[in-house]
Amino acid sequence: MASLKKAVNSRSASARRAKVISLVQAGLVHSQSDLVELLDGVGFEVTQATASRDLEEIGALRGRGKNGTSVYQLPSDESDSLARIVSLPAELILTVESSGNLAVVRTPPGGAQFLAGALDRAARDGGLASVIGTIAGDDTVLVISKKSDGGAVLARQLRAIAEPIKNSKKKTTKRKAR
Repeated sequence: MASLKKAVNSRSASARRAKVISLVQAGLVHSQSDLVELLDGVGFEVTQATASRDLEEIGALRGRGKNGTSVYQLPSDESDSLARIVSLPAELILTVESSGNLAVVRTPPGGAQFLAGALDRAARDGGLASVIGTIAGDDTVLVISKKSDGGAVLARQLRAIAEPIKNSKKKTTKRKAR
């Protein structure tokens, strides 16, 4: 049990934020305290300050739910929501491989479902027109191309999404080393 708890605690901030987004989208987060409890229930131990930063990072705003209660919500325009947190999906792309019409993306533990959702929205919005759909596990996303030989092109597109993040981290590391 202790090893399971240690594995859960080692999850990345990106994976935690992905869970925050899914909880907000489900309409379950009425307050920062609610978010702390909900995250604890799925193995993320956070403070209220961390919950507050996560809500701000994903662009969640307080609004009225369907039953009139106060609830955190993401902006209604999904493409705007994705644009606000574009760095989050990019940070979730660790490696990409391809075969035939498939691209396999590795993410930090817990990040696959959020990344798959972002990729599905981008496909619907035309940003990734070559994607027919995704299948996500915990740390792996299978991205399916519309073309029978489109996996390699799709893998290059996905790597390009992650490159600005990786390059900015390299520059920051070089500056600190000087």
